[in-house]
Amino acid sequence: MISVLGNRKQHPFRKKWGQNFLTDKNLLDKIVKVVNPKINEHFLEIGPGEGALTERMFPKVNSMVAIEIDPILVKEIKKKSVLKGLHILNGDVLLKDIEDLPIKNPVRVIGNIPYNITSPILFWLIEQLDYWEDAYIMMQKEVAERLSATVNTKLYGRLTVVVGAYLDIDYCFTIKPDVFIPKPKVNSAIVHLTKKNPPLIDDNKYDRFNKLVSAAFSQRRKMLRNTLKGWGISQEKINLIDFTRRPENLTIDEFVYLV
Repeated sequence: MISVLGNRKQHPFRKKWGQNFLTDKNLLDKIVKVVNPKINEHFLEIGPGEGALTERMFPKVNSMVAIEIDPILVKEIKKKSVLKGLHILNGDVLLKDIEDLPIKNPVRVIGNIPYNITSPILFWLIEQLDYWEDAYIMMQKEVAERLSATVNTKLYGRLTVVVGAYLDIDYCFTIKPDVFIPKPKVNSAIVHLTKKNPPLIDDNKYDRFNKLVSAAFSQRRKMLRNTLKGWGISQEKINLIDFTRRPENLTIDEFVYLV
């Protein structure tokens, strides 16, 4: 979890939760400016840390819920008078549903998420499209580049296609390791997620779509006629798509057509 920390104390960094605290005040202000919160809006924050970003966001919005997995940090946030009225919940966000949170939805989402569960959180958001408006997520730069990759590139893969069937991705800016304590070993990035309306895949086709795309990219150097053999795809679709191509050569729309 790349968390945000204002007046830094000697918090015991928890490696199991991937805690690296963002300390640069100018960068915190930049994030708020990019998110551009409004007084009539409702926000969900994932991984507030000690609340440095929360403190900047909360006075600008109608209501806000923050979910933090570290109980020590939850106690620290609850002590802050400037955050009186904030709903702070201790727990794993992946085990919660947005519709059950003590806040009006749809919400806007900001998140400083553990790098090792970036993909699960993205799919958690996809599963709850009706309950959020947009999301600004801080993640590992490499993952952000994969999400925003274009067809016919090395970074274009399963994550690009499956997430891209539901969400539009805007790579906002890169964040260097030296603005965190302790320093992560990789660059980070802020990504803006907005929902496709309507999604390219219906809910009842999601499982097949996800598995088909995974199968195609499981051996990305092989042609589709090998990786998707036995998937029951009609000859008409095979001829139109040309199964002598590799998965990285297919657009998201072409993958959708195969389902």
